[in-house]
Amino acid sequence: MTQLTNQSSDVVIDTLLTQLTLKEKISFLVGANVWETVPIERLNIPSLRVTDGPNGARGSQFFDGTTAACFPACVSIAATFNGDLTKQIGIALGQESQTKGAYVLLGPTVCSHRSPLGGRNFEAFSEDPLLSGVLAAEYVKGLQSERVSGTIKHFLGNEQDTRRFTVNEIISERALREIYLRPFEIVIKTADPWCLMTSYPKINGKHVDTSNEFLQKILREEWKYPGLVMSDWGATTSTVESLNAGLDLEMPGKTKWRSLEQVKQALEAGTLTESTIEDRARAVLRLLKKTGKFDDRKDDIVETAVDLPEHRKLICHAGAEGIVLLKNAENILPLDKSKCKKIALLGPLAKYPAAHAGGSASLNCHYKVSPFDAFSSRLGEDTIIAYSKGAHIFRVHPDMEKECKTSTGNNGFEAEYWKNSTFEGEPFHTAEFARGSFTTLMDTAVEGKLSVRFTTTYTPTETSSPYLSFSTMGPSKMYVNDVTLFEQAEATKDSMAFLLGVQDELHSQYLFEAGKSYKIRIDNVSSPEPNGELYLLDGQIAAHLGFIPQVEMELDVLSEATELAKEADVAIVCVGNTAQWETEGQDMDDMNLPADGSQDRLIAAVAAVNPRTIVVNTIGVAVTTPWLDSVPAFLQAWYAGQESGNAIFDHTAVYGNFGMDSYESRQVEYVEGVFVGYRHFDRMWGTEKEVRWPFGFGLSYTSFEISGAKVEGSLEAPGGHGPVITADIKNVGGFAGAEVVQAYILPPKASDDHVIKSLVGFAKMTLEPSEIGRISIDVNVLQAAYWHVESRKWKIKAGTYKLWVSTSSSPDDRKAELEIVVEKAFFIDP
Repeated sequence: MTQLTNQSSDVVIDTLLTQLTLKEKISFLVGANVWETVPIERLNIPSLRVTDGPNGARGSQFFDGTTAACFPACVSIAATFNGDLTKQIGIALGQESQTKGAYVLLGPTVCSHRSPLGGRNFEAFSEDPLLSGVLAAEYVKGLQSERVSGTIKHFLGNEQDTRRFTVNEIISERALREIYLRPFEIVIKTADPWCLMTSYPKINGKHVDTSNEFLQKILREEWKYPGLVMSDWGATTSTVESLNAGLDLEMPGKTKWRSLEQVKQALEAGTLTESTIEDRARAVLRLLKKTGKFDDRKDDIVETAVDLPEHRKLICHAGAEGIVLLKNAENILPLDKSKCKKIALLGPLAKYPAAHAGGSASLNCHYKVSPFDAFSSRLGEDTIIAYSKGAHIFRVHPDMEKECKTSTGNNGFEAEYWKNSTFEGEPFHTAEFARGSFTTLMDTAVEGKLSVRFTTTYTPTETSSPYLSFSTMGPSKMYVNDVTLFEQAEATKDSMAFLLGVQDELHSQYLFEAGKSYKIRIDNVSSPEPNGELYLLDGQIAAHLGFIPQVEMELDVLSEATELAKEADVAIVCVGNTAQWETEGQDMDDMNLPADGSQDRLIAAVAAVNPRTIVVNTIGVAVTTPWLDSVPAFLQAWYAGQESGNAIFDHTAVYGNFGMDSYESRQVEYVEGVFVGYRHFDRMWGTEKEVRWPFGFGLSYTSFEISGAKVEGSLEAPGGHGPVITADIKNVGGFAGAEVVQAYILPPKASDDHVIKSLVGFAKMTLEPSEIGRISIDVNVLQAAYWHVESRKWKIKAGTYKLWVSTSSSPDDRKAELEIVVEKAFFIDP
């Protein structure tokens, strides 16, 4: 391969294509395994490894893999409104990916936040397509500066997780163009991402992987996208249609749709041509070239944990900048240390470092800093930190872990694997796990029809009756000293929910005596029936053994927290979601904090006894706040990454048409059209439905004045280069701080089918007290256009457009109103 390294990409690819056999070209159409493409050893063509995910490079193990840096979730990044910072995060993620031998990162997610119930909202940026697209582009630019490909996903319509594998989404053409396609368009046209991932759902009756409309006409022809298109894992739905539509790579391997036999049959039938096969193979080879796999990057890299100080600093800074101050009565924040000699740090997330949510975004962090860790280590001995959990919010019991030993004397559990359902003969593979859960899914070491025996020896130091829970994917039994405690006769009712750690099925207490050893064994076989709507789950085995100490479960933590709050100078209540409550694969049932009102009761009880109560909410979505009037301060902390505790220290229109009416339903209609997020709530100003915190809102510890706003240029300028908005900003407060200036455009005539306004640009500036700066916002003409369905083009209306210079989408936060006139309506080709 040395002779190819200094040649142009086209020469390299063309040379290799002439040397490949048809069989070898076909092999490129699908992954070699869960995370890699197929190598061709005889031509020295290496494999290419990919890795999840959007907030950290996890590596090849879905659970308990090599540790990795955990960055803030994309929703937290979006709250910074900071493109430069987003690019720095992309650069660092590119560096992290390389420590895992991976040169494709499966992110960022740029799907829109259609509903606050979206279980995966945290993984995407925003409800606004401009903000999502601009920041995702910077993220991709950072990644690819390290020769690590970004993978924008999930193209298209992955706004809900309820039945996402089979749902048919009815979306109007205008909504598709103005809301759901727009962020992808921005990234593709401004950042040249090397990979794009298709989604699971059908859109208007057709899966994206088979859609000529989306993959050929829009993506390839209109947007001139030259990169590779891969499927989400298991989202390929056909052989011929997907290949002809332009899906280059089916993931993962082994294939369901692109075996040698299937493809050859299509070629023989004339429904597929060899030139199409060659086009798909060419895309894979181009990606290998772009990521340096024909140059200095080899396949023998061992996954390593590289915990860089500069990454720690970046994660902490980004996490803190993403935190949004929503309420600060009487300027209680920032806290005066001299008046806080005793702090009550309360809540289920006070000692739980909510670095990330669940699913593809999860990873084994280098470390995680909880709020308790940060406050305890940084305040010093002169400040007393009192802690209470205050509320139980288990969705499933935590994995059994402590006081467990394998047969080799290591901490944890041991798994033995057989290729039969009767545990006959010797196991063909063994593995050890740190805690009471395992899965065969995405484990490249085990394949085929299996049975698994999962064992540990538990020796408690205290006599008690802990609370146990049990669930598996296939039929199973759980024994204590060879006596059956649990039996699950059939496959789990929801395999995806189980795998993501949000479902327990069997519960019991069991008396364990101190000093006595107990042999715990789970015998688990694969189910002969399908394990759900996703074929990748078929035949898989997984188990979860949950454990909560008796004293922990039965303690009155609410009373304990209230008593501590009474005696404290200030009470900080840390609430929100965990990875069990907010995860890929599960939308939320409502907008309340989990579980069963326990966190709301905790906040209300603490606020009743301590008037200096601060609420810190770590979550990826909006929630109800029935206690807000009784607390002086409220911060939205998001998922800030492994430094979340330090970051905290430093610092809907679709109701009834989201998810499903019933489990059996397979269709959902995007009835709101283009009125998503603030575009909907704009119509509610002045009514009882007016939102408390508008899009883009956030308080500061200082104050700013915005003056001298003006606009130059025209919406009718050629090439899409529209007007430029400038304004002066002055910090008139006593602290250094940053302000985000947002520009919104209002079309000439409001109507039922046009939004009142849209974000067209933003700028962020940090200023010292009394410092003055000038911001500049370039407005792209397309941001002022709407999709004209009849002509299938973008249209700019004639008339007077208003431009708001603002600090949120609220009319109350408008700082200046400018005007720009379009004399004659015109169209713009897509």
